[in-house]
Amino acid sequence: MNTFGKKLTLTTFGESHGKALGCILDGVPAGLKIDEAFIQSELDRRKPGKSKLETGRKEDDKFEILSGTFEGLSTGTPIAMVIFNTNQKSRDYDNVKDLFRPGHADFTYFHKYGLRDYRGGGRSSARETAARVAGGAIAKLMLKELGIEVQAGICEVDGIKGETQDFAHAKTSRMYALDPVVEAAQEEAVLKAKANHDSVGGVVLTTATGVPVGLGEPLYYKLDAILAEAMMGINAAKGVEIGDGVASTHLKGSQNNDGIRSDGFTSNHAGGILGGISNGDTIVVKTHFKPTPSIFQEQETVNTSNEEVDCNLKGRHDPCVALRGTVVCEAMMALTLADMTLLNMGKKMEHLTKIYKG
Repeated sequence: MNTFGKKLTLTTFGESHGKALGCILDGVPAGLKIDEAFIQSELDRRKPGKSKLETGRKEDDKFEILSGTFEGLSTGTPIAMVIFNTNQKSRDYDNVKDLFRPGHADFTYFHKYGLRDYRGGGRSSARETAARVAGGAIAKLMLKELGIEVQAGICEVDGIKGETQDFAHAKTSRMYALDPVVEAAQEEAVLKAKANHDSVGGVVLTTATGVPVGLGEPLYYKLDAILAEAMMGINAAKGVEIGDGVASTHLKGSQNNDGIRSDGFTSNHAGGILGGISNGDTIVVKTHFKPTPSIFQEQETVNTSNEEVDCNLKGRHDPCVALRGTVVCEAMMALTLADMTLLNMGKKMEHLTKIYKG
């Protein structure tokens, strides 16, 4: 499937080394101011080649809106956006067209479809996430009207964990680091891996504040379940935690339960979600990314004839995919919450009478 969401749906298209990639965002209410400068600024945050911590592939990621807006406002019809690829080097992949790169989707795509686009992984490439960021930017504009803010940053790289969550600092950090105290060590780990023709993994912390009580659909469209699906759908994501996540398994119930007082909760072990429904507290999600599979060391593999061969990659790749994945996590959080706000509108008769009877 290439479509995400129920009421607000995002369908993406395109390949890493194709002519273009893009998305169709359907379900945006009419009358939303479409701030194109903001959308471009979000794409600029995700685009490659901004520093030596990222891939050397340089793409401007300039987008065009093809439909769904008029005089700067959404019309209520599908919004189509396109981003043209301008810096492909497909020849870098000629030597792997008949073999499967370890850690990539080459093996599974080939056996599922009987063929594959070997140029950078085609549809399985993380380049596809540019379209998600474009759609997520519009979702952010929707959420801003409701007073909901989504933020993200790197809380761990190569096992080096930050202790503080400074989202203001993450906005200025070239690696989106949340903790300035360990940022230099995290950068060093990324650069060391790059120098050794290797890669490292990382963890992205994503939060949403201003979220009202009631978002989420029991039992089979729970907010935490869909957030997990959204984050696990990002390339190279291997694990998702809501609130305390795995750490909660080490607690007693008396420690894990969040007390409730007249002014709110006394703690947030639940990460802002109870019974699959937002409880009004901060939504907290951690997404764990594996090391980038594209490394420049000789590896064992097989070719399309199942013959054992050695694999030596070329090309330009991120030494830590989690860094730019930060922006993608924000986009997927925003898309999920915007979808949930639309789904929640008709859950009470008072909501309907307010709309139709004034």
